[in-house]
Amino acid sequence: MITVVIADRLGKGQNVAKGVEAAGGRAVVVPGMGADMRLGDVMQQENADMGISFCGSGGAGALTAATKYGYSERHGMRSVEEGVTAIQDGNTVLGFGFMDQEELGKRLTEAYIKKYGE
Repeated sequence: MITVVIADRLGKGQNVAKGVEAAGGRAVVVPGMGADMRLGDVMQQENADMGISFCGSGGAGALTAATKYGYSERHGMRSVEEGVTAIQDGNTVLGFGFMDQEELGKRLTEAYIKKYGE
């Protein structure tokens, strides 16, 4: 089972988590304001396969995780399709604008499983 860490600047992410779980993954939602900046730390603690960061710009948490831990990342995304393409291109940390949507979590988890297996 893949583990996906979800970190939202405003402490949200519960809808994305529902989608991750619907696709057969394990979701870890980082609690609290500014959670996006702790994405890489929690990914390390949880030995996560994928991380999803949300903030206004769609980049801060993903860039921080990539800089601190060397994860491959893509940021500034605003659609589910951009996220699926990023996974297909080999990225494991994804930065979005605010998009706490169940569909996003489900489709990204499905794309990861399709590319890498469970």
